[in-house]
Amino acid sequence: MTKHRLHNRLCFDFSRTKRQPFTTSPLPAEATPTSCVPTYLINHRTLCFSLAENLILRGLFDSAQKVIRRIINQSSSLSEALSAVEFSISRGVEPAETSYGFLIRQLVTSGETQKAEVVYEDCILKRGIELNHSLLNSMVICYCNLGKLDEAKLLFEKLLDLKLVPCSRSCNELIKRFCGVDRFLDGFDVFVDADNADVLLSFGCYSKLVDGLCFRGYISDALYVLDVLCDRGLPPTVHLFKILVVSLCKRGRVEEAHLLSMEMESYGFVLDKVMYTTLINGYSKIQKMTTAMMVFFRMMKLGCGPDMYTYNTLINGFMNLGMFDKGWVLHEQMVQFGLEPDAVSYQIMIVNYCKYHKVDCALTLLDGIIQCNVAPSVHSYTALISALYKENRLTEVDDIYRKMMCTGLVPDHVLFFTLISNYPRGSEISLACTFLRAIAKNGCGIDLSYIPSPTSRKVTTDIMLDIDLLLGEIRARNLTLAGVAFNIYMIALCLGGKLGYAQLCMDKMASLSLQPSLSAYNSMIKCLFQKGLHEDAKFLVEVMQDQGQVPNQATFLIMVNEYCKQGDIQSAVEVLDQMEESGLKPSIAIYDSIIGCLGRKKRIDEALGIFRRMLEAGIYPDETMFVTMINALSRNGQAILAHELFVKMLEDGVQPSRYAYTALISGLVKKNMIAKGCVYLNRMIEEGFMPNTVLYTSLIKQFLRKREFEFAFKLVDLMERSEIERDLVTYITLVSGVSRNIRSLDGKWLVPQRRYEESKEMLFRLLHQSAMLPKEKCLKISVSSHEQIKFLALRLINKVKSIPLVPNLYLYNGIISGFCWAESMEDAYKHLDAMQNEGIQPNQVTFTILIDGHFRSGEIDRAVGLFNKMNSQGCLPDNIVYNTLIRGLCKHGRLMDALSLLYTMLKKGLAPSKASYESLLSSLCANNWSVHALKICHDMLANKYVPCRYNLKSLICILDEENKCQEAHFMYDLLLKKKRFMLNTS
Repeated sequence: MTKHRLHNRLCFDFSRTKRQPFTTSPLPAEATPTSCVPTYLINHRTLCFSLAENLILRGLFDSAQKVIRRIINQSSSLSEALSAVEFSISRGVEPAETSYGFLIRQLVTSGETQKAEVVYEDCILKRGIELNHSLLNSMVICYCNLGKLDEAKLLFEKLLDLKLVPCSRSCNELIKRFCGVDRFLDGFDVFVDADNADVLLSFGCYSKLVDGLCFRGYISDALYVLDVLCDRGLPPTVHLFKILVVSLCKRGRVEEAHLLSMEMESYGFVLDKVMYTTLINGYSKIQKMTTAMMVFFRMMKLGCGPDMYTYNTLINGFMNLGMFDKGWVLHEQMVQFGLEPDAVSYQIMIVNYCKYHKVDCALTLLDGIIQCNVAPSVHSYTALISALYKENRLTEVDDIYRKMMCTGLVPDHVLFFTLISNYPRGSEISLACTFLRAIAKNGCGIDLSYIPSPTSRKVTTDIMLDIDLLLGEIRARNLTLAGVAFNIYMIALCLGGKLGYAQLCMDKMASLSLQPSLSAYNSMIKCLFQKGLHEDAKFLVEVMQDQGQVPNQATFLIMVNEYCKQGDIQSAVEVLDQMEESGLKPSIAIYDSIIGCLGRKKRIDEALGIFRRMLEAGIYPDETMFVTMINALSRNGQAILAHELFVKMLEDGVQPSRYAYTALISGLVKKNMIAKGCVYLNRMIEEGFMPNTVLYTSLIKQFLRKREFEFAFKLVDLMERSEIERDLVTYITLVSGVSRNIRSLDGKWLVPQRRYEESKEMLFRLLHQSAMLPKEKCLKISVSSHEQIKFLALRLINKVKSIPLVPNLYLYNGIISGFCWAESMEDAYKHLDAMQNEGIQPNQVTFTILIDGHFRSGEIDRAVGLFNKMNSQGCLPDNIVYNTLIRGLCKHGRLMDALSLLYTMLKKGLAPSKASYESLLSSLCANNWSVHALKICHDMLANKYVPCRYNLKSLICILDEENKCQEAHFMYDLLLKKKRFMLNTS
C-alpha cells in the first residue's frame, strides 16, 4: 500500500487540498480551537514543524523523524497527533515505531478502534516492527472492542510469551468479552494467566466467571475463581456463594457445598430457605439422612421456617430408603405447621411405594387423594404404570391410563419413555401421535374430530403428516405445551432410528425458540452413536452445553455404553476422565460398562485398574458391579481373585445373586478347582437359587473346552431330564464346543486324576439332587477317537437343525465350522446359503472358518478366491483372516504369496501374530531363503517376538553355510539369550 493510500485511509476526514511548502501549522479545521490552547504551545508546535521541514529539505531524515516523534508524543489531542502523522507521510518520512505506538494508544483510548486497526495492520505488521508492551496491550483492547476475540487472545498470548505483564484493562476487557459470548473456558484461561501475572481484576470479572462456569458445569474452576477473589482481599457476595452451593449440590458434591455454606456464614452472611433446602436435598440424594436432619434442625433453630418443598425433600429422602414410618411422621408435622400436602407430596409417596413393590398401597393412596380433591400429577400415574408393567398387570395399566386421561392431565416425555419400553418395536411414531392428541385435547382444548386416530394399519408417513398438523395446532395455542409435544416427537423419531427427521424436528424447534429437553438431547446422542456418527454426537454435547443444558449421568452413560459396544475402550475412558475433570461423579453403571467391556476383551489388568479407580473415587460396588468383576476375573482364568472378591462381597453384607454364584462356579471349574466350586454350588442351592439354563450352559462350555465330552453330555442329559429349557446359547455352546474338537490331538488323551474324577461326580450329584430326580441310568457316551468326535458333531448338528429355533450368526458359524472340520465343505456352503437366505450376512469369523476349511482340504485357490470375494462384499478382513491365510499359504509352499500378504497386512496397520511369523520363518528356512528369513526375524524382534529355538537354529545353519558370519553370530547370541531367559523363568 502506498503512503498516499494509507494517508487517505487514516485521515479521510482531514483537508485533502494540495499542501504548499510548510509555512503555517498543518492543524486541520477540526483541531482544538486556538482559543483553548495557549499561544506559546501553538508557537512551539509551529517552530517544531518548521524545524522538521528544514531538516527534511536538507536530507537529515533521521533528525526530522525524531522531531516529528516529539511532536506526536507531546500532542494534546488525537487530531494533533494525526496531523503530525499526515505531515510526516506527505513529506516521505515514516514516523518512528514509538510514534505509531503512541498514535494507536490514543486511537484506542478515544474509541477510534477501526482506525487503530488500520494503523496496526498497515504500519506495524507489514513493516515487521517489533511489538512492545504498550502496543500489545492497546491492540488487545482494540480487538476486544471490535469483537475479534481470537485475534485479541493471540496478542494476549504473545504478551505472555515475551514475558511481559498484561495491563489490568486488557485482561478485564478480554475476560468480559469472552463471558459475553459464552466462551467461559477461554475467559477462565485468561483469568488464570492474569492471576499468575498478579494483575488486579475488577469484581465484575470474578462475578461473570463464577456465574458462567457454574452454568456450564465447571464447578472446580468456579471455586478456583472464588479462592482467588478471597485471596485478593475482595469481599465475596451472597450471590456468588449461593450459586456455588446450589451448583455443587446439583453435581452431587454436597459435602463441599456444606463447607462452603459454613465459610459463607463466616463472612457474616445468612443462609436462606433455598440454600438450606438445597443442602437437605443433596444429603437426601446420597442417602445421608442423619446429616440432612441436622441441617433441617439448624434451619429451624435459626428461625428460617421450612416450606412445602423442604418437607417434601425430607419425606422423599426417608421413603427412598424404605423408611415409610419416618416419612409419614414428617408428613404429619408438615400438616401441623399448616402446610397442606400437595400433589408433589403424594407423588413422592406413590413413587416410593412403587419402588419397594408396594403397588397396592400406591393404588389405595391414589384413590384416597382423588377423594380428597387433590389432583395427582402425571408422575404419579407414570410410576404406577411402570410398576404395574413390571408385575405384568396389563389390564390395570389400561385402567390407570384411561383414568389419567379422564382427569385431563397432559402426558409428558417420561410417561412416553415408560410406555414405549413396553410397546413392540416400530410403534414409536404411532404412540407419539397418541400422546400429541392427548396434549392437544387436554392441554389446548383442540377439537380432534378432523384428525383421524393412528391405527396399526395406518402407514407411518400418514401418521407423521397427522403429527405435523397436531404440532401446528398446539404451537398456535400454547408455546409451552408445543415444547413438550416437540420433545416427545423428537424422542420417538430417535428411538425409531429416523435420524434425519429428528434433526429436522430439532431445527424446527430452534426456529421457534424452543429448547430440546435433556431427554431429547440424550435420545439424539444415542441415535447418532448407533448410526456411527461419533463426532456429530460429541458436537451435540457441546451444543447442549452452549444452550445451558448440562450433560447428566444419563448422557455420559449413553456415550460410554456405545463406545463399549464398539470396543472403543480408550474413548470410553476419556469420557470418564471428562466427567471427573468437570466435577461430576461418575455413576457405578459407567464403571460397570467399562469393566465389563475390558473383561470381554481379556484386558483384565486394566479392568482391575478401573475397579481400583472406582473405589478411590469413593464409589462402593453394588451387587451388579461385583458380578461384572467376578465374571471378568473368572473368564480370564483369575479364579482365585474372583473367589477373594466374592468373599469380600459377603463380608460387606452384599447378598449374592444367582448370577454371582454362576460366574464364580464357572471360573472355579475352568481352573480345575471343582471341589471348591461344589462348595458354592451347594451354598447357592441352600439359598434357594436352583441351577438354571445359564449355569448348565456355563458348565457344559467349560467341560467341552477340557475335552470332557462324556461328562459334558451327561450334563446335557441331566438338564433335559430336569426339564430345564435349552436356549439358543446352549445349542451354540454345544455345536461350537464339539465342532472345535473335531481336530483331535492325534489320539493323545489326558488321563484324569482320581481326585479330579471324584470332584466331577460330586458336582453331578449336587445338580442331580437339586432337580430331585430318582436315580436312573443317564446318558453314557464314550469318546476316545477322532472319528467318534466327528460322528458326534454331525449328529448334534443334525439334531439342532430339527429344533424349532431361530438360528443366529453364532449358531450358523458353529455349524459351518463343524462341517469344515469334518471336511464336508459342500454341506458347509449349503448352510452358508441357508444363512444368507434368512437375511443373516456372514462376518469375518464365517469367512475365516471357510478359508481355513479350504486350506485343510488342499483347495488353495478357492481359499484365496474367497478372501478376494470377502473384500468385494465389503467385509473387511481382520487380523485373524490375514493370519489364517498366511499360515495356510506357508503350509502349501506359496511363500511369495504369503510374503506379499504379510506386507499388505502391515501397510493396513494390522499386526501379524507370532504363529504367522513362525510359519513364515520356518518355510523360508526350509527353502534356504536367508535374506527374507532375516527380514522376518528382524520384523519379529521389532514386534517384541523372539523366534523359537528350532527356527533360530535353522537360520544359523543357513547363514553359516552362506558365510554370513556377522548375521549368524547375531542369531547365535539371540538364541543364547532366549535359553538364559527360559532357565531364569523356570
